[in-house]
Amino acid sequence: MEALMRRHPDCPFVITTITPTGSERVQHLFGDRVFHVYLPYDLPASVRRFLDRVKPKLGVIMETEIWPNLYHECARRRIPLVVANARLSQKSLRGYGPVRPLARLAIRSARHVAAQSSADAQRLLELGADPQRLSVLGNIKFDMAVPEDLPERGRALRAEWGLHRPVWIAASTHEGEEVAVLKAHAGVLRRFPDALLLIAPRHPERFRPVAQACKSFGFATRCRTEDANADASTQCFVVDTLGELLQFYATADVAFVGGSLVEIGGHNVLEPAALSVPVIVGPNTFNFAEITENLLEQGGARQLRDADALGAEIVRLLADERSRLAMGDNARQVFDRERGAVERNLAVIEHVLAEAG
Repeated sequence: MEALMRRHPDCPFVITTITPTGSERVQHLFGDRVFHVYLPYDLPASVRRFLDRVKPKLGVIMETEIWPNLYHECARRRIPLVVANARLSQKSLRGYGPVRPLARLAIRSARHVAAQSSADAQRLLELGADPQRLSVLGNIKFDMAVPEDLPERGRALRAEWGLHRPVWIAASTHEGEEVAVLKAHAGVLRRFPDALLLIAPRHPERFRPVAQACKSFGFATRCRTEDANADASTQCFVVDTLGELLQFYATADVAFVGGSLVEIGGHNVLEPAALSVPVIVGPNTFNFAEITENLLEQGGARQLRDADALGAEIVRLLADERSRLAMGDNARQVFDRERGAVERNLAVIEHVLAEAG
């Protein structure tokens, strides 16, 4: 979005979301620089009213939002659609089931589909994407901005906690994972009594239950919103805010990325990799399959067979500084190597805009 707005400073931009959390993030990031509205229900009349109001020159669909009526109505009005950073897991492909013919018609009407990986491209072809309008451009998440002062901010936070104590983070966790994380931390504390766990639930509705769970385990617990920061006596620090995860990755010795011990499919492993933090994931990583595989192959990540292995793996890495630092370096190298997808996606968007006049 920022790159598009720099290229087209005089154009108005509309961003749609489908959740209150998404809406809050758009307003926080962009304010009045964009017009934000919820995407209408995918019903013909609702979609028509939405397009009558917005009158877009172009629609950019992010990742895997295939709404048949929206796509069909855009095609009917000759509004070009680009599916950018497109991904489609095997599970999602199977999930289309009885509506697959509708999904095929929708994806085939897109002017271009820019897939994250060759595996995503193959599944999009199976769904029905036009091979003449499909390309593999990489994952734009590799182009995430990493503020230059982030490592220094991380060191400043750690200085308040106790500079030499072990710190690990469990990020983007879901219900069904947090108890496993807290059990793992109990094991970590037996080996490293001064260790600190940062736990960042994925969804705001999990913030309070996770804080209560930490306390029920008997851990000295503080929360970002109530206490601002951890201190030397804190054993669990709950990151109950949005938009600060990168900062807390910068403080960690090891990162477990959630959504991977349950059937969610995992979350963004690139954020810790960008900061040279070793990555731990569970067995379910289909949302970031190719990126995770790259990290595993290059020695920047380790994958657990189940939740019971989490504590032992964290202890192993915290105890072996040499291996931990090497893993972090390997993760950062994968991150650096894969950058450039934003520019490749922008080139496609500009080409489609030019074709559309």
